[in-house]
Amino acid sequence: TPYGGWEEPTCELRGHFAGGHYLSAVALDFASTGSTDLKSRGDQHVAGLDACQKKIGTRYLSAFPTKLFEHLAQGKPVWAPFYTYHKIMAGLFDMYQYTGNQQALETLEQMAVWVGRWAGPLSDDHMQRVLEVEQGGMFEVLCNLAAATGKWQYLGIARRFEQKEFFDPLAAFRDELTGLHTNTNIPKVIGAARFYEITGDHRYHDIASFFWDTVTSHRAYCTGNTSDGEHWTTPAGDLSGTLNEWTEECCCGYNMLKLTRHIFGWSADPRLMDYYERTLYNSRLGTQDDQGMKGYFYPLGTGYWKYYNTRYDSFWCCTGTGVEDFSKFTNTIYYHDDHGIYVNLYIASEVNWPEKGVRLRQETRFPEQEGSAFVIQADHPVEMALNLRIPYWATKGGTVKLNGEPLPIFSNPSSYLTLNRVWKKGDRVEIDLPMSLRTEQLAGDPSRQAVMYGPVVLAGRLGNNGLTKEMMEAGYDTAPRGKPAEVADLTVANPEKLDWVEPGTQPLTFHLVGQSAPTELIPFYQVSGEKYVVYWKTNVPRPPRPL
Repeated sequence: TPYGGWEEPTCELRGHFAGGHYLSAVALDFASTGSTDLKSRGDQHVAGLDACQKKIGTRYLSAFPTKLFEHLAQGKPVWAPFYTYHKIMAGLFDMYQYTGNQQALETLEQMAVWVGRWAGPLSDDHMQRVLEVEQGGMFEVLCNLAAATGKWQYLGIARRFEQKEFFDPLAAFRDELTGLHTNTNIPKVIGAARFYEITGDHRYHDIASFFWDTVTSHRAYCTGNTSDGEHWTTPAGDLSGTLNEWTEECCCGYNMLKLTRHIFGWSADPRLMDYYERTLYNSRLGTQDDQGMKGYFYPLGTGYWKYYNTRYDSFWCCTGTGVEDFSKFTNTIYYHDDHGIYVNLYIASEVNWPEKGVRLRQETRFPEQEGSAFVIQADHPVEMALNLRIPYWATKGGTVKLNGEPLPIFSNPSSYLTLNRVWKKGDRVEIDLPMSLRTEQLAGDPSRQAVMYGPVVLAGRLGNNGLTKEMMEAGYDTAPRGKPAEVADLTVANPEKLDWVEPGTQPLTFHLVGQSAPTELIPFYQVSGEKYVVYWKTNVPRPPRPL
C-alpha cells in the first residue's frame, strides 16, 4: 500500500522519504549504535533501489518519471524534481559512507552519470534558469561523490549546480536573503562548504562563512533556528512581526547544524559550538512526540502548540530530516585534532580514540546538572590535550577539578579550557558550569522577550484547554488548525533584571511572579500536548520602524 501525503503516487516529491531520508537515517543510526538489524534493512532497501534502476535501464532512479525533468528543462511548472533526486543520492551515499555498502555506491554513480548527461546539453544560462527551482543538496552530494571516488568528473557535474545569483552576493559579503525560500538555499551553502574543503578555493569559504554569520547573528530566533513561513520575510536584524504558527521550519535547523559542523572543522571556533548547542536543545530536540512523529514548523507565536506528522499520511520534508536528526545526536559531541579531544557538548556518552589508545567517558545529567565529569581509560599513559568548551552562557565562571583537586584555572565564555598533560587510566576531570537566568529580545522588537536558563529556552505552559488530538496532527497540510490561547502582556520594571521569574521546586522549572496569571516555565523542548508562550510581550516600548 503506498504511503500518503508527500509520498502518495500523485505527489511530485514522492520518493524523497522512502527512497532517501530513510536510508540516511538507517546509515546514521548504524554509525551511532552499530545496529545490525537496521543495517540489514538498509542493505535490502539499497538492493531494491538497484533493481529498480536496472529495470529502468537508463541509469535514472526516482519514484516519478523523467517527464518531470523535461518540464523542468522546458520551464513548465514543476515542484522540485532534483530535490527528490538528491535525497535518494544522499541516502545511497550515506549507506556507502557509514555502512560500507558498495552496491549503494555503484547505484549512486549511475545516478550521477544520468545527471551529467541530462545537464550536459544545457547552456550555462539555461542551467541557471533550471536552478531557480529547488534542487536540495545536489551540489553537496556530487562533491561528496567526487571526493569519495577520486573521479573528478563528478566535481564538474557538481559545478553545474552553482547558482550565481545566490552565491555572488554572499561572496561579496552582502546579505540579499530577504524574500528567499530559506531551506532551498541553506543546502546550497553546505555544497559551497564542501567544495571549499575539496578544492581549497577560498571564495567558497567566504560564501559559507558569511552566510553562517549573517543568518545566526541577524536572522535567528532564541532557539537558533531561522525562517518564517519557509522564507526570510524581513530585513536582516528585524524579526518583528514574524512570530506565528509557521515560525521556523524544522528542516532549516537541521541544515544549519550540518553547515555548522563544516565550518567548525575549519577553525575549531567555540562560538560555532555555542550556536550548535543552542539549536540542538531548543530547535531540534523538541520536534518529536512520544510516538516518534516529527514536526514541520516549530511555532513561536504566542498561544500556539506543537503539531506532528501522522503515521502514514504526511512525510513532509521535515519528517525526513527529522528521522535523520534523531539518528545522529552523537555526531558532534566530540571532535579531535592531532593533539587532543574537543568536548563540544555536555551529553552523557563515551568516545573511543583507538589511534591514541584512549577512551573517554562523560558522566552528566546536563542540563539538569550544571556541569559534567570525565573519566579517562587509557591502554598506557598518553600525552593529550583535553579541550573543554566553556559556553557563552557561563558568565558566572566555574570550576574544574582533576582527581578531586581544584585547579587554579578557568577560561572565558565562548572559549576552550585546555588541560594538557600525560593522562593515565582512571584520571577524572570534573567541571562545574553554573547557569543563570537571562532574557533575549526578539531582533527588532525589544518588547518581545524570551527567557533562557543557561543554554535552554524556557516556555510558559498555558495548558491544553481546547486542544484536540486532531489539532496536534497534520497530514498533507502543514499548519495547525485552531485558536491560539490569549496571553496578557507582562508588566515588568526591568526585563533584564528578571525579578519577575523565580525558580521552582524541580530542576529547570520556574514560574512568573507579580503577574496577572501564575504561569510555570519549563524547557521548550519538554513542552508537548499543550499551548505555550516563548516570546513574552512586555511593557517595554517598541521603537518605531525606520521610514
